[in-house]
Amino acid sequence: MNKFLNKIWMICPMTFIGLGLNAQTVTIDNYYNQETKKDKSGNMVTFHYQWNETEMSGFSIFGEAFKKNGAKELKTLSTAPDEAKLKGTDIYIIVDPDNLKDNPKPNYVNETEAVAIAKWVKAGGVLLLMANDEVNADLEHLNILTSKFGFAFNKDLILHVTDDQHFADGEISIENNPILKTAKHIFIKDASSIAINHTAKPVLKTTDGKNVMVSAKYGKGMVLAVGDPWLYNEYVNGRLPVRFENDKAANDMASWLIKQIH
Repeated sequence: MNKFLNKIWMICPMTFIGLGLNAQTVTIDNYYNQETKKDKSGNMVTFHYQWNETEMSGFSIFGEAFKKNGAKELKTLSTAPDEAKLKGTDIYIIVDPDNLKDNPKPNYVNETEAVAIAKWVKAGGVLLLMANDEVNADLEHLNILTSKFGFAFNKDLILHVTDDQHFADGEISIENNPILKTAKHIFIKDASSIAINHTAKPVLKTTDGKNVMVSAKYGKGMVLAVGDPWLYNEYVNGRLPVRFENDKAANDMASWLIKQIH
């Protein structure tokens, strides 16, 4: 039997290599973003940007986009990231880190954790950062991490949308974008802009030239950052006006991130 398997390996090595390449793991943070609420039974549960959350505030549709593009496993990390905990993760996503409004005891990003994450990226990890405006997220400590990659989230408010009568205020038209290849019109609401310090590159801008999305090559890895967690279920499930293609954007982004894995 062993001789037979050895012959198969000698004849078709790329088959086995391909199986390994398709085993991508996408891990979402539930430490910096750890909001809780009571469920129908009165139990405290985490919510907001969770893979298994099918409500409007969840990431279940975004998670399916990763699976559609080849991700084998969607995981959640509910403790502080370090080298050991990030091992085996190909894509790590930090979304909307808590401030005191979200969590009475928020877990802020610190220098030790930022160094560990940067080391993981440098070795080939792919990091997605999805912030928010200053009122709704902790940008100060998140910028400890972003400083490693040459950019910072600004404490401002862009693409401000007052109500459902003003969707156009959050509209961005896209043409020849290296990441959002199929989405032509997207909706992002109440985001923070991003300042580029050195090595990062702009990916998406507002009409007045403010950075909404940037990328940064870091060692063998890649970082993608956007000023809002705009791909949660509410904005990718067809509830937006028909011209917006956030569902296509979710697939575009998942596809691009997975292609960055080496």
